[in-house]
Amino acid sequence: MADARMPEGFYEVVVSLLPPEKQPGPQGGRRAVRHHTVLKVIWFVLVTGCRWKDVPQEIGCSGETGRTRLQAWERLGIWSKIHHLLLTMLNHEKHLHLETAIIDSTQVRAFGGGEATGPSPVDRRKKGTKYTLLVDRDGVPLVIRVAAANRSDHQEILPTVVDCPLVGGKPGRPRTHPQKLYGDAGYDCEATRSVLRWLGIEPHIRHRDGGHGSHLGRVRWVVERTISWIKGLRRMRVRYDRSGVSIDAWTTIAAAVICLHILTEANP
Repeated sequence: MADARMPEGFYEVVVSLLPPEKQPGPQGGRRAVRHHTVLKVIWFVLVTGCRWKDVPQEIGCSGETGRTRLQAWERLGIWSKIHHLLLTMLNHEKHLHLETAIIDSTQVRAFGGGEATGPSPVDRRKKGTKYTLLVDRDGVPLVIRVAAANRSDHQEILPTVVDCPLVGGKPGRPRTHPQKLYGDAGYDCEATRSVLRWLGIEPHIRHRDGGHGSHLGRVRWVVERTISWIKGLRRMRVRYDRSGVSIDAWTTIAAAVICLHILTEANP
């Protein structure tokens, strides 16, 4: 979905959110690798899915430096701020429609295990991770939540909805929750519907015993397209990182990259 070379537009968007560049101390020493170079490495690994140690030296720094900054910026909340900024830009350009939200999940193999992994019920009990996505009417990723592969969809839907961000960019108070939420039969639960209605959200969740013909797919297809975009970023297709900090960073960066793609397509 994305080119392995980081677009300069991405750096121009995020540079104001990055911490100050470290300067040599009074005793001198080697200058720290610039943020621009590190971002190119992180982007390259996200798109190509290569191991950190296989990052080409021609990019400008080692993969280990990229991994260190990836985790450090996740702990500082930098990646979440970048994602939120891009959502705000989309909202300002009237390309974000928060009245309607669609939820779905996908699972990936987790080689080597690590945090937020569990036996996958769809992959012969091999260790895996579940991504639960909440998108707007046009498929813009609002939330990507990470959990073990064996965690039920019923346990993920409400925390994912609660994590829906407050997005500015337009006059007036930001919307707290969507008006309507669409989901497949995996989220079929009357207790969940009751809680959603209490939150002021109208649930459109297919009943397991309702058969075909619900026509919810006419709305839900955008979340499946966004999942395909997410998995088009090869680092998201198979999980190699054991650290929960790293996987949280990757999911947020992936959401930001999809937002940038949609913003670029809307404003060529």
